[in-house]
Amino acid sequence: MAMMANHWGRNNNDVTVITLQPRSTDFYQLHSRVKRVSLDLAHVSPNLLSAVFNNWRRVRRLHKEIQRSTPDVVISFMDTTNVLTLLATVGSSFPVIVSERIDPRQHRINWIWAGLRRWLYRRAQAVVVQSESMRSWAGAISHKNAVWVIPNPLNGTPCDAQGKSDRSHSALPDGRLIVAMGRLVPQKGFDLLMQAFAQCVHKVHDWSLVILGDGEESGRLKMLAADLGIAAHVSLAGKVDQPLAILKKAHLFTLSSRYEGFPNALLEAMACGLPVISFDCESGPREIIRDGIDGVLVPPGNVSALAAAMERLMLDDEERRRLSLRAAEVTERFGLERIMGIWNVHLNQLTGRIRQ
Repeated sequence: MAMMANHWGRNNNDVTVITLQPRSTDFYQLHSRVKRVSLDLAHVSPNLLSAVFNNWRRVRRLHKEIQRSTPDVVISFMDTTNVLTLLATVGSSFPVIVSERIDPRQHRINWIWAGLRRWLYRRAQAVVVQSESMRSWAGAISHKNAVWVIPNPLNGTPCDAQGKSDRSHSALPDGRLIVAMGRLVPQKGFDLLMQAFAQCVHKVHDWSLVILGDGEESGRLKMLAADLGIAAHVSLAGKVDQPLAILKKAHLFTLSSRYEGFPNALLEAMACGLPVISFDCESGPREIIRDGIDGVLVPPGNVSALAAAMERLMLDDEERRRLSLRAAEVTERFGLERIMGIWNVHLNQLTGRIRQ
C-alpha cells in the first residue's frame, strides 16, 4: 500500500492513506505528497457488544475522513477493513475498490465478517485479487462485478539499493545460509520448514537456517528447534530494518507457507538473485516461480519433498547458480512501473483522473 501511494504521489496525484492502526506502528516511509491519517481504532474488543460499538465508531470515522479527502476513487486493503470501508461509503458517488491480499479460500475469517463480505462486495466497483486462481472466487462474491487480477509490484531491483547496515546481520552464523522471511504465524509454515531442515542439516554441516520476522509463534518455534536437535543451526533473527542486507549474504531462500496471497518475500529474494524453493500453494508462488527455470516448487505441505529439494540444492553449487541467474528476471515481470501501469489503466477507466 505504501509503495503504491508513493508511486502515485511521485506522479503528482494527491493521495490519502487512512489506517485503523496508530501512527506509532508505521514501518514504511511515505512520499511528501501522501497525506497520512491514523484513526487509532484498531484495539481488540473484549465482547460482542463492545465489538459492535467499536466497529460503529470505525465506520463513522472512516466515513468522515474519506469524505474529507474528496476522493476520485477509494481503494481498500484487507477483508474486514474492506467491509468497514464499504459500510462507510454507502450512498457515496465515487467508486470503491476492495482488494484481497491473501487467499480468502484458505484464510478463514469470523462468520459475521464473512457474511458481511458476501453481502457488501457486490457494492464494490471492482474486487482485486493477486492471482488468476482467485478470479472465480472474486467473480462469485462480487456478483459478476469487475474482477481485476493485479500482482504485487517490486520497487526497482531491491538488492541494488545501498541500505543502512542492520545490526542483525552482524551476528549471522558462519558458513552458508538458508533464509526465510515472514510473520511468525502458523500460515507461514516455519514449523514445516524446521522439520524439513532437520532432515537434511546433518548431511550438510556448514549450513544454517535464518528466519526473519516476529510474531506469536516465536516461543514455539524456538522450542521446536530444540526438540529437533537443530537449535545450533537455526537463528530466529526477529524483525529487521534491512532484510535485504541479509538476503545479499544468503545462498538459498525457502517459502514454506501453508497458503499465500502473492508473497513479497519471494519476489524480493528472487530479485536478489537467490535460488528459491517454495511450497506450490494454491495461490501465489506458482505465478512467480517458473519451476526448474528460476526456482523449485514442491507439493504443498509435503515436508519430505521440501527436505529433498533443500538437500539437493545445498549439495549442488552449479544448480543453485543456474537458478539464480534466471531468478532476477522477476524484476521485469513484476516491476513497479509495469504493475502500477495495470492499476492506472483500470482506475482511469473509472475516473480518468490518475496522473501516470
